[in-house]
Amino acid sequence: MLLRLPTSLSEAQECLAEGALPIGGATLLWATFQRDGFPELAMSLRDLPEANVLGPETVGGAVVLNRIDDRVPDVLRLAAGTVGTGAVRRTATVGGNVAGSTLRCLLPAALVLNAKATVLESDGVHETDLAEVTAKRPLLLSLRWRTPLASAYRKLPAQAGGPPPLVVASALHADEGTGVRLRVAVRDGYDVLNGVIAADGDAEQTLHALHGTALGDLPAAAWEAVRPQIVGLLGASGHL
Repeated sequence: MLLRLPTSLSEAQECLAEGALPIGGATLLWATFQRDGFPELAMSLRDLPEANVLGPETVGGAVVLNRIDDRVPDVLRLAAGTVGTGAVRRTATVGGNVAGSTLRCLLPAALVLNAKATVLESDGVHETDLAEVTAKRPLLLSLRWRTPLASAYRKLPAQAGGPPPLVVASALHADEGTGVRLRVAVRDGYDVLNGVIAADGDAEQTLHALHGTALGDLPAAAWEAVRPQIVGLLGASGHL
């Protein structure tokens, strides 16, 4: 297998045009390679500056998960810290997790941050939303968002070999006016549901409003995890 390490967007675009397979940390692909054989040409973005940004409002697709620290909002930092083992986090990348994984552990956090994605395709660089990223799985260069007022994350315990653990992520954002919006995303099994509402009432009113979004389809057991997180987030941020 020939591994290309582009250092510019034009080089990366050439690699895609040549049919190079993006591999990131290869944590999701290694077993497939061992079973089906290695590709003739692969590429990694680990030397591409645009894919290695890390700051309060952005993270690159090539950033490995153990690099994600308190420079980013709590919801994303906590999400990255719960993925796999320490060895996995030292090699798994943001792009591989969001665009390549079926578990997509970082997706709920990215959704509540209302993140936008910058992707590289054969015809150039584009900005798109997370729905297109998860549907088409393009080469993710970076995510960007606006800093929330507050955020929270929880992954419930789960038995090894069983269904994916329940994940609840939430964030409060200043609205364009004087109001505040609450974004909540839940991974239940392999499905990720999310809802957005105005957080202009008390906790019970807010939770009732959330039931009117796609989150209303969640089972009662999931709401047992959603409720305390939302109450705690509203209380800690002074919005109760």
